[in-house]
Amino acid sequence: MTFKDLIWPLIAFTSYIIGGVLTFGGVAMILFMKGKDFLGWGEGHTLGYLFVCVGLLLSILGVLIMRILRNRT
Repeated sequence: MTFKDLIWPLIAFTSYIIGGVLTFGGVAMILFMKGKDFLGWGEGHTLGYLFVCVGLLLSILGVLIMRILRNRT
């Protein structure tokens, strides 16, 4: 098995992990940063909603890629 064969599984696994971290980080921001500024980007709870949505999308993408790769072999 070469590195070329591992590119798609690595992409799937990293997107799944990053999506989970973003999702739970977004939930924490929604709960604990209401009314506080986050690095000058805006209020924490609004960015938390963005992180939750993007995190869920990345997790779903990772799961779909893993399912496609599993059915391919």
